[in-house]
Amino acid sequence: MGVAKYTKDAKGRITDVTLQSGIHVKPFYGPEDLERVGFSYEKDLADPGVYPFTRAIHRQGYRSRAWTTRQYTGFGTSYETNERFKLMISHGQTGLNVAFDLPTQMGYDSDDPMAEGEVGRVGMAVDSLRDFEVAFKDINLAEIGSGLTINAVASIMLAMYQAVAEKYGYDAKVISATPQNDILKEMIGRGAWIFPVEPAVKLIGDTIEYSMTTMPRTNPVSVCGYHIRESGATPAQEIAYAILIANAYIDNVLPRGYDVDEFVGRFSFNFNVFGNIWEQVAKFRAARKLWARNLKEKYGVKKEANMFLRGLFGGGGFGLTKAQPENNIMRGAYYALSAALAGAQTIALCSYDEAYTIPTPHSAVISLRTLQLLMDEIGLRDTVDPLAGSYFIETLTKEMEGKIEEEMANIGKVGGIIPAVATGYIQKLVSRQAYAFEKGIQSGELLKVGVNIHTEGESKDVELHEYTGETAERQIEELKRVRRERDQRETTRTLLDLEKATRAGKNVMPYLVDCCKAYATVGEMTKIFRDIYGEFKEPGLF
Repeated sequence: MGVAKYTKDAKGRITDVTLQSGIHVKPFYGPEDLERVGFSYEKDLADPGVYPFTRAIHRQGYRSRAWTTRQYTGFGTSYETNERFKLMISHGQTGLNVAFDLPTQMGYDSDDPMAEGEVGRVGMAVDSLRDFEVAFKDINLAEIGSGLTINAVASIMLAMYQAVAEKYGYDAKVISATPQNDILKEMIGRGAWIFPVEPAVKLIGDTIEYSMTTMPRTNPVSVCGYHIRESGATPAQEIAYAILIANAYIDNVLPRGYDVDEFVGRFSFNFNVFGNIWEQVAKFRAARKLWARNLKEKYGVKKEANMFLRGLFGGGGFGLTKAQPENNIMRGAYYALSAALAGAQTIALCSYDEAYTIPTPHSAVISLRTLQLLMDEIGLRDTVDPLAGSYFIETLTKEMEGKIEEEMANIGKVGGIIPAVATGYIQKLVSRQAYAFEKGIQSGELLKVGVNIHTEGESKDVELHEYTGETAERQIEELKRVRRERDQRETTRTLLDLEKATRAGKNVMPYLVDCCKAYATVGEMTKIFRDIYGEFKEPGLF
């Protein structure tokens, strides 16, 4: 696996199609194919809003509620990010998806030597509550939900979000935040991990436990198959690994004495959309079914609403190209179409220039308009699951279900998801597939318009997001000012309380909120975790 295969004869006629997940596609489908895969309307499809929710989690689908538009946004300082938030909201965006710079993701303050050259480069620099105060100024946090795209220090960012909301007069019970907070996928894919597996998962459990009572509208974890797919996983593996990762987080919280129905309904997912449109639609339909079945049969979840697969389906950056970048506008539209046909609750698109740079205001608005056009002009809100009943789609969904289950069984054979991540088993597998994917593009086995076919014509220059050292200078000056002006005695007290709580194995969230309100910095809080937990040692992959 690794590359979708299209076999042609000497006259260029397609003789065989194999999707990336390993499913063979026939020239045409009929009722006999549904019989072949054992399709049952009641067990495999059912009506929209009815278990196993293959068609949709809401009976009226997009008729009752449009999908949330949530473009990935944030760069430079909190001042620049606040401006971009307001720009996108003014154009009709209905949720925020906050990008953080690499130092923040890794728990370093902007003046740390490890942060040099990266402050504000790929997202917003955050050192203390002061940055959140600026970034979320004049944003109605009771109406606008915020995705916080951060993982290793997600507990700190969620605490900071509560602190800023309360400072602006919002009760913690009315705000909605969705920290990505999925450290196992970082170890598989992106690499922005800090702490070893067990304490890293424990911190996620803390956020889940804390959110139950203090921030009940918060989605404390967004399991992110997206980046696993970007790193080389097939669509079937993306879903399989995501479900197993979610189970690992459930298994961390259950021993704390809670019933699964108390918290699992606030789990969310972040999935990827690029490649073959039919494979993507089948993937999401199968994912809803398998997640519901997993919760009902494995964990005994009773409340149907808690079995919903809720999440953001995002147009994948891995599908974009630097060559002929304007083609990415069309790619993004088809990715959004795939997500909408598959019943996404929230959709975000990578902008056409993201293969080069942070999106410009122009490109970000084009992506937003793409989603709005599909929603309000093309007819995707007319009926629920318009592809339901297609011999092809129903057969493909059933076959995708089998592939996902096969991938889950493979991980079970090596001891489960946590050992598979800790030993590097999954990382090696995904890396090899990423290599095969790239070889497929270079050889022409995988067709990519503007890259290895239809390459004629000039590519239009892309406006680059200019990065200068002045961003870091401004951020560091602001950080110094915070340190001068804060009540150092109170800051020290809260940090000492955090250290004691961490060593005692307590839930750290209340202590992090106190630290944030005392303007302790991200680096100061993370250092406590680093000193006590240590750091993850990445296993060799090659």
